[in-house]
Amino acid sequence: MPYQVPEPKIFACTQSTVLGENIAKAYGADLGKVHFSRYSDGEFQPSFEESIRGARIFIIGSTNPGPENLMEMLLMLDAAKRASARHITAVMPYFGWARQDRKDKPRVPIAAKLIAKMLETAGATRIITMDLHADQIQGFFEKPVDHLFASTLFFPYLQNLSLENLCIASPDMGGSKRAYAYSKALESDVVICYKQRAKANVISKMELIGEVKGKNVVLVDDLVDTAGTLTKAADLMMERGALSVRAITTHGLLSGDAYEKIKNSKLQELIITDSIPSHENSEKIRVLSCAELFADVMHRVHHNTSISSKFIM
Repeated sequence: MPYQVPEPKIFACTQSTVLGENIAKAYGADLGKVHFSRYSDGEFQPSFEESIRGARIFIIGSTNPGPENLMEMLLMLDAAKRASARHITAVMPYFGWARQDRKDKPRVPIAAKLIAKMLETAGATRIITMDLHADQIQGFFEKPVDHLFASTLFFPYLQNLSLENLCIASPDMGGSKRAYAYSKALESDVVICYKQRAKANVISKMELIGEVKGKNVVLVDDLVDTAGTLTKAADLMMERGALSVRAITTHGLLSGDAYEKIKNSKLQELIITDSIPSHENSEKIRVLSCAELFADVMHRVHHNTSISSKFIM
């Protein structure tokens, strides 16, 4: 009788419960049960409410700050390791703390490297994530990393818009590679924003490299935090004669007064994924689900088949 590969078990951290349920549904499985015991001082303890001995398990959880989301993932990985799970995959739609991927001034940490080591020490045998802030973060891991691209979701959306005189834009120099990849695939022009920061999340100056007059502009970026860069870029482009400005960003952190900035800006719409739960509803923000993308890749990983078709760029 041929050996049947047992189906994996899928679990989710508390912040990503809704996304975890959607991924499990797309996979064709039920989301596993995890109980969190919480103490009055804020300490918590996860426990798997079913046997995972010898199983392949997927733990779904974005690790955006504050630290509780990361701590949940680490504790669940450790619990799975101590419960004798065979393969433990950390499915992290958003890999938090990734903006600290290098020393950009003296006496600062490289947090992304530290967290990669913490995840491996806790028990992760594989990482699945999407649109890292910097591609080289994959090299911080000694375990396999499947780095997915949200362009799989965004390309069909942009193509359905059928925008004339389309122009792809990067809100900063660091995103120019991503912008050029989109512009090549969509056969469009590309412009780059040059910005200077007074400090973190505060822009002192912004200029455009390229022409946007008479064009429908789409800004592309990996994340939107306070929305200061995107809204300032959109307002500048409209002043320079753009017909419309949209933005597509994979991870919608949307902290501080981001929703208010977006509402009052000249952005026509902001398209994000559900890698991070939305805090508010906005008529300008459209959310595309990444559940089917992750479910498909998890299925391919479990059955040891290629995932290269998911890498559009």
